Amino acid sequence: MEDNILEVKKLKISFRTNNGTVKAVRDISFDLHRGETLAIVGESGSGKSVTSRAVLGISAGNSIMDGGEILFDGKDLLKVGEEDMCKIRGDKISMIFQDPLSSLDPIVKIGQQIIEALVLKNRESRKNSRKEFNNMLAILKRNMIESSDVSKKAQINKIIKTFNDFNIEAIKLEESYNFSHARCEEIIASINDFLFKASKKQRLDIPAFIKIYLSKLEDIKDPYFTYGYKEELNKHKRILNEIKIKNRHKFSIKTGFKKVFKDVDLATRVPKEVNEELKEFNSVLEKMLTEAKPNFFRIGYYVYKNPNSKIVDKPIEEINDYCYSYLNEHFLNVFLDFEHNAIKNSYNKALEGKKKVVDNLETLRAFFQKGNLKKRSAGNEIKGVSSLVYESIDHLAIIKDSVAYTFATALKSNIKKYFYNESHNAKEEVRFARQTKKRDALIAKGKKIDWKVEPKKTVSLDDQIENIVSSIDRLEGKYKEDIAGKDNIDFAKMSISLIDYFKEKASGAVYKVTNVIARERAIKLMEEVGIPEPRIRYNQYPFEFSGGMRQRIVIAIALAANPDILICDEPTTALDVTIQSQILELIKKIKEERNLSVIFITHDLGVVANMADRIAVMYAGKIVEYGTSEEIFYSPAHPYTWALLSSMPDLDTKEKLEAIPGTPPNMIYPPVGDAFASRNKYALKIDFEKQPPLFKISETHYAATWLLHPNAPKIEMPKVILERINRMKERAGEDNGL
Repeated sequence: MEDNILEVKKLKISFRTNNGTVKAVRDISFDLHRGETLAIVGESGSGKSVTSRAVLGISAGNSIMDGGEILFDGKDLLKVGEEDMCKIRGDKISMIFQDPLSSLDPIVKIGQQIIEALVLKNRESRKNSRKEFNNMLAILKRNMIESSDVSKKAQINKIIKTFNDFNIEAIKLEESYNFSHARCEEIIASINDFLFKASKKQRLDIPAFIKIYLSKLEDIKDPYFTYGYKEELNKHKRILNEIKIKNRHKFSIKTGFKKVFKDVDLATRVPKEVNEELKEFNSVLEKMLTEAKPNFFRIGYYVYKNPNSKIVDKPIEEINDYCYSYLNEHFLNVFLDFEHNAIKNSYNKALEGKKKVVDNLETLRAFFQKGNLKKRSAGNEIKGVSSLVYESIDHLAIIKDSVAYTFATALKSNIKKYFYNESHNAKEEVRFARQTKKRDALIAKGKKIDWKVEPKKTVSLDDQIENIVSSIDRLEGKYKEDIAGKDNIDFAKMSISLIDYFKEKASGAVYKVTNVIARERAIKLMEEVGIPEPRIRYNQYPFEFSGGMRQRIVIAIALAANPDILICDEPTTALDVTIQSQILELIKKIKEERNLSVIFITHDLGVVANMADRIAVMYAGKIVEYGTSEEIFYSPAHPYTWALLSSMPDLDTKEKLEAIPGTPPNMIYPPVGDAFASRNKYALKIDFEKQPPLFKISETHYAATWLLHPNAPKIEMPKVILERINRMKERAGEDNGL
């Protein structure tokens, strides 16, 4: 089973307009796997951007969420409030838009815009980390007690208290280490700035700089951070003090240089001894940052048990190993036994709960399918099942079961929509009948009428029932899959994951990003996305950048909070061809380096040929074909995909490219059958009468076309595509040495 980071289920989105309701997204489903690039391809108006904006919670004000779910981290993003969505947007899910200026404030310097994303998200992350640590520890304690004899309750209480207390000690140690680490980064940033300005022949106040520099240097005193470097630090402090005293009368901020010395480097206007000393010390500080980090989870326990012991007298690797043995011998082995039992207890309770839920779902499904729903009876019916579903959730599992966590809210929301639309439909019928009667009466009297009756804006109650039943079906399918896979659970792996979770949250609680550190990281981000001379460009405004450079800045901002998912909505459309290629290569490189999950929105299949793992082809609000990149390019099955490929230029095609005839349908009145039928020269009679299902071609390849029906006539794909596929296969064979 794939590791899904995002799941879109039966999503339906409409828009209210003066002319009627536009059905923009019509019942689409797809998954995004961790670390993959999923491309969503289609013409303008196909619904691809509407879908991506719904994921980020920035749909237009006239949008209507007719149904479906967007599941991420145990939440349905369609039902998350704006306050909670702000914690996800930018931090967990970021977006790059088509026009970079729409993402940039024109009167705020570029560097400041990147810093905001780093600092603001860091504050929220620290607060959430401590809260999540405490919540998970409470759940673990409860399961430890449930899975053990009553006689061991006191021992468990002591174990949990010890675990919490030594983690607090570890947090204190790591906080001190992080402070020295941060000061070191700040000093490196200051030196880099100084050397950069010197290289640009700017006049600098050396004594003032060294004074500030030395004051920050005094803060680098954490013993775990400075181990092995104390002598070098003291030596450089002494040298810098001597330089400061020597130059105290020869430089000032107001007058600049008063005298040129024999040892002045004329290219930089800074004495050579200053340049050389700063460069040498900079390399020392950078080396300190690359040293092995202490494992404060291990060290924290040792210090907690031996508060007066001096352990910082050996290399960090040796301290880590020694404290690991000490932790195992005196605490962790016993803790892991209790934790292992607690994890099994939580899993088995959840498994039994899932069996009960499955047993009750058929009755629940039948209740909603019978029709004539009443509010009170519907509320009573879901109350018991919602309680059972909550009990069926394994709260010690690190990866949240989004289907289970969101079931109750999804069901309640869909039921609420049903009763709202039932009432709304009745009012619309009355309003329409009244206005029609009035208009007809005026016409009967011979009066000239210059207005029309507004069409009825009713919602199908059958569709609302289908949404309710779909939630039930989805939970049932997921739970049956979990029950069938119960023998494949690795409890030892789950136990290690839980310990790693606690360590991660403890570290997150004290990982602070200061403004100086944020500035240096912003500069590094600018370097990462290919901005030349980032220390100069950092202080410039958006209007001082070209279109391609602005898009690189937007990418840097999107990456600032280190998101899990990056949505790219036509990020190269507004750029010229050469810059397009550079931006695509940049996104591909960053995705691989950071193991990002990417949703790439585009109207051009050629753009994603070398970067997409899977491709979903959208037309008129539906996914008409999806599969791996190889399947879409080498074995396309839907006539719309053929049309997109036929219209895609390449260097080898000599024949005239085929334009897609006609225009997309009016989605206020969606076609009854295949929406592409009127533009499809291979259309069958049934295409105009009935919408095709998604036919399975392989385990990863599906297409919604009646041409795949066993009784359909055999149609060959266009010659231009067959020739292109053969050329691509030949080229691929040459590249692989075949």
